[in-house]
Amino acid sequence: MKNEFKKGFYFKSYEVPFQSPFEKLFGIFKELITHTSGDFDEAIDWLRELDKEYKLTDENYTIDDFIEDLKKKGYIKDEAKPDGTSGFGITAKTERAIRQQALDQIFGNLKRSGTGNHKTKHAGNGDEHTGEFREFNFGDGLERIALTESLRNAQINNGVESFMLTENDLVVEETQYKAQMSTVLMIDISHSMILYGEDRITPAKKVAMALAELITTRYPKDTLDILVFGNDAWTIPIKDLPYLQVGPYHTNTVAGLQLAMDILRRKRNTNKQIFMITDGKPSCVRERDGSYYMNSNGLDEYIVDKCYTQAQQARKLHIPITTFMIANDPYLQRFVNHFTEANQGKAFYTGLKGLGEMIFEDYETNRKKRVR
Repeated sequence: MKNEFKKGFYFKSYEVPFQSPFEKLFGIFKELITHTSGDFDEAIDWLRELDKEYKLTDENYTIDDFIEDLKKKGYIKDEAKPDGTSGFGITAKTERAIRQQALDQIFGNLKRSGTGNHKTKHAGNGDEHTGEFREFNFGDGLERIALTESLRNAQINNGVESFMLTENDLVVEETQYKAQMSTVLMIDISHSMILYGEDRITPAKKVAMALAELITTRYPKDTLDILVFGNDAWTIPIKDLPYLQVGPYHTNTVAGLQLAMDILRRKRNTNKQIFMITDGKPSCVRERDGSYYMNSNGLDEYIVDKCYTQAQQARKLHIPITTFMIANDPYLQRFVNHFTEANQGKAFYTGLKGLGEMIFEDYETNRKKRVR
């Protein structure tokens, strides 16, 4: 009797992929260094505590061996501390590894999606072929001529025996225009981002690191600027994201929006957008004389009206604002609703879980549009 091969599923117990002792500890270390805002000593102290509780190492490979490997592999370097003592600090190589880990954690579904840059619905000069043809027009580049289709037209129009290729036989294939996007990501670093025992700043900066890594690797022609806002607003380089911390600040949303629009005015891209991650109400504005007007009690009408004005100004500049409100207070939601209506943008009321996926989906959606 012949053996018959049957198709089906074979179930077995899950086997953890092999990881070297260094790889196992390095994954935990990258997570800890993010939570400690780049403080190497604090991250290692946490790692030692975890080792005591969960037996992460043994006599063959200790935490000290791990630190030595970090140094040999270029993930940490010697540096002087503010108090004059020597110690270790993370390197640019580690910063990149942290961003890559954030990308894998938050935007992991990218691995299952198609490759290539975002497309628009508009045809134009580009390198993404659409499969559609049209007649050759004066000014079209020779490299865009579809040779097979043009030769077929020449045979039909002139016959095989007296073959001749004329301009009337030429056709070109349409290509897809790949739009570019300029994005400003605003991150609230007011004190409320760590109030009530909830760490909101770490997920926010993880999202920022993931978005930065996504854009620089998958959409290199796009631009991403990151700014933080408390009493004032200022930009930070991508490399400083792991070190981002909350300060004893109020929430000057107006200053953040003004800086974001100033940045985007200088961009040549047609598509522009602002993402704003915040958990609190606007509670501060800076007056023309340099003084600050602050009010943390409820929604101050004077401050709120200035926010609405900025939303309307962004709308006139064709800059949509997407607000990610990581708070559930009804009166804050009403403010965000009015703010969003003034800008004709979008708002998401979300907790910390799923924030990254929401921003990714919105970035993908906006990236496909042509904002005029």
